Amino acid sequence: MTDSYKAKQERNLAEHVLALSLQDFRGQKKLGDKALEQLTDEGFYYVPEPESNSAAIIVNHMHGNMLSRWTDFLTSDGEKPTRNRDSEFNDDTASKEELLQRWETGWNALFTALESLTPDDLLRTVPIRGEAHTVIQAIHRQISHYGYHVGQLVYVAKAFRSAEWKTLSIPKGGSASFNSRMLGKHAAEQ
Repeated sequence: MTDSYKAKQERNLAEHVLALSLQDFRGQKKLGDKALEQLTDEGFYYVPEPESNSAAIIVNHMHGNMLSRWTDFLTSDGEKPTRNRDSEFNDDTASKEELLQRWETGWNALFTALESLTPDDLLRTVPIRGEAHTVIQAIHRQISHYGYHVGQLVYVAKAFRSAEWKTLSIPKGGSASFNSRMLGKHAAEQ
């Protein structure tokens, strides 16, 4: 294997990692969007039990985290000194529109930073609370973190909507039909 071939393969792999990361984040945002769409103003503040977080608190936390982690991503610590993480878990009186604006602002910070990265950036080092992470580690740390919170959003929204919930995935009892459609679709593509 020549050095130029190896370099080309490494670059292709890095481009693929960036594309997959963007795809994962977009999928998480889409899932969260669909859950949040089903909530009323009241639903944003619903808690299934006293120790749970409301959708409003989860949105506020994700907003704060995203702005902190993704603003000046390559040039400053991911935990900004201006962030007050504890306040993200306090109830406020924001409307659904205000909360959705925070949701969008956080995701925009993420996508702006991620879309500006090049394959050469993946092994650069960025600090989070002073701890060194490669860019790829920092990205995957956030994929996991946001997936966790988007799952919480879906759970809270589903609990609030109860019987009125519009499923975001395969409905109960629908696996066989879904699998059959997918297999048929992929067989037709080949």
